Amino acid sequence: MGEGGTPLVKAERIASLTGVKEVWIKFEGANPTGSFKDRGMTVGVTIAKHVGVRAVIVASTGNTSASASAYAARAGIKCFVVLPKGKVARGKLSQAVIHGAVIVEVAGSFDDALEAVMEVARRTKLLYPLNSFNPWRLEGQKTIAYEIYDQLGRVPRKVIVPVGNAGNIAAIWKGFKELKELGVANELPEMVGVQAAGAAPIANAFERGLSEPVFVDRPETVATAIRIGRPVNWYKALNAVRESNGVVVKVGDSEILEAQGMLARLEGVGAEPAGAAPLAGLIKLSKEGLVGRDDDVVLVVTGHTLKDPDAAVRHSVPTYEAKGSKEAVATIIDLTR
Repeated sequence: MGEGGTPLVKAERIASLTGVKEVWIKFEGANPTGSFKDRGMTVGVTIAKHVGVRAVIVASTGNTSASASAYAARAGIKCFVVLPKGKVARGKLSQAVIHGAVIVEVAGSFDDALEAVMEVARRTKLLYPLNSFNPWRLEGQKTIAYEIYDQLGRVPRKVIVPVGNAGNIAAIWKGFKELKELGVANELPEMVGVQAAGAAPIANAFERGLSEPVFVDRPETVATAIRIGRPVNWYKALNAVRESNGVVVKVGDSEILEAQGMLARLEGVGAEPAGAAPLAGLIKLSKEGLVGRDDDVVLVVTGHTLKDPDAAVRHSVPTYEAKGSKEAVATIIDLTR
């Protein structure tokens, strides 16, 4: 459906603000269903159709369900989505509904939903699971690395990625490694993962030098796309960060929302909260002196602002009322003085 080929936007005002040589935004919100998930889902659903399954199934915080239901609809395959009840942003839930998915809501977290999907996969081969433990998903997502190199003409110093179930950062690292192994690129970037403080099992492990995550039973964050306490790809993510000499940091919800507003008002890029987390991470790294004036950085903005309208309207702007067009004109003229 035209997935991939997303814009790489130069963010000069953010670069100046953070004291970094260059900042680029890889805007994955431009994919057909508004998130990076489409890259992996087009591959995964194609494989599902090839092997002749009756249906696909995913657990989701929202974006995966939107993407799976759209690509399954296009392929003529039934789609089951298992969601944590009451914890999926309206924009994402509406996509699953309009594309005709069968929705099963679970009382609990994303991790409970994923447990149900994995149990279904163990019991029957009639439903094909398409969460990021499926390797075909990651094969699609690694193309972000190919495009960054192609569009930028080089490998950036740092690539900053929001981390939830932890598949994307591992996939992007895989893509860059393949470019180097094939002799296309001569360098590798440092991979930086960003987690929300209320859902930071990998960041907490990294900070403490642990070899395994500190799992979170009840993750909470405004960034619903990364509200995951038991990421299934944690090992791959930690390996990607350590192998690339990168870091994993955590940021608070207030920092994420501030970054969301900055992306929109300084660069015109509308991101959902999880997509804004990389900028919050960059700001933190800048303050800690871990990124400098000689660095070029790519922020992977994973999803569109319309995915989560409730988060978007948390940002306030001055609003004025006018009784008619004449009063509106007078008000506008007064405000320009």
